[in-house]
Amino acid sequence: MRIEEEIKLDYSDVLLRPKRSTLKSRKEVDLTRIYKFKHSNKEWTGIPVIASNMDGVGELDVASSLAKHSIMTALTKHHNLQIINGFKSIKEIFNYVALSCGTSKESFARLNQILSEHSYFQFICIDVANGYSENFSHFISSVREKHPSKTIIAGNVVTADMTQELILSGADIVKVGIGPGSVCTTRIQTGVGYPQLSAVIECADAAHGLGAHIIADGGCTCPGDVSKAFGGGADFVMLGGMLAGHKEGGGKIIKQNGTDYIEFYGSSSEEANEKHYGGLANYRSSEGKKVKISFRGDLDNTIRDILGGVRSSCTYVGAPTLKQLSKCTTFIRVSNQYNDTFGKV
Repeated sequence: MRIEEEIKLDYSDVLLRPKRSTLKSRKEVDLTRIYKFKHSNKEWTGIPVIASNMDGVGELDVASSLAKHSIMTALTKHHNLQIINGFKSIKEIFNYVALSCGTSKESFARLNQILSEHSYFQFICIDVANGYSENFSHFISSVREKHPSKTIIAGNVVTADMTQELILSGADIVKVGIGPGSVCTTRIQTGVGYPQLSAVIECADAAHGLGAHIIADGGCTCPGDVSKAFGGGADFVMLGGMLAGHKEGGGKIIKQNGTDYIEFYGSSSEEANEKHYGGLANYRSSEGKKVKISFRGDLDNTIRDILGGVRSSCTYVGAPTLKQLSKCTTFIRVSNQYNDTFGKV
């Protein structure tokens, strides 16, 4: 047993320090990034926000809406060839879609079946809750061998050593985050996790040293947190709860006391296991929860709010482009973030 004494930070532990700026308006800020990926050698241009591969978020209608903003969507791993074939505009948005899979034979076979008919997809997201198993690294290597020209996203991990391991195994982009999500209960069930901002800073440093990239996955509650993730060195920021509850995500609308709600649940929750696997295996416990969130209407309005917040962050710290945000970032440690006299925002 050992104890690490160094303080680790979450998004709520810091604020961005404002700096002198020559920017006259938020509209001058360019949020577009151009990335070239380590193993696939492919180039991608867009705004590096990603809709999470969760039910109600990682859906084709969400992808269609976000592609208009040059934003990517990681589809849930339960999308099969029939579903993809049934979506008429898939060829118009494929550059902003990642196909997800787990490490099971069935999940990998489903992915390969899609790619056999739709080889134009460039992104593969290999998604497991615990990216620390040796088997996971071996699986990434096998996917890289079978699909050498695809850009592979893999995770989740939270430390520099395992970030490097996944990259050396063939991942172009490492997904960072264990337990920070709005409907994730891993930290409660297992006691395992890592404060998200510190995880992002440390994993980004490790990945960039190898010429690879990271996704900050989970923990964002507001546009300011998205800016902090980018400021900490994240190349992409993945959002789940912030993009849930919109009409594009589907899901049954529940009316209660005159208000419309939509159910949202974690990928390792009892609800998700019941829906996709017929229930929880007897050796597992639920590591997610189900919540009811107010129906939020069109996703477009939420995206504009998030991107507007990030642009404003850039103007406050003097960053004319998103690429320069991390270079202009100084974090201030705080004990309080904002005045909540009239309740939390």
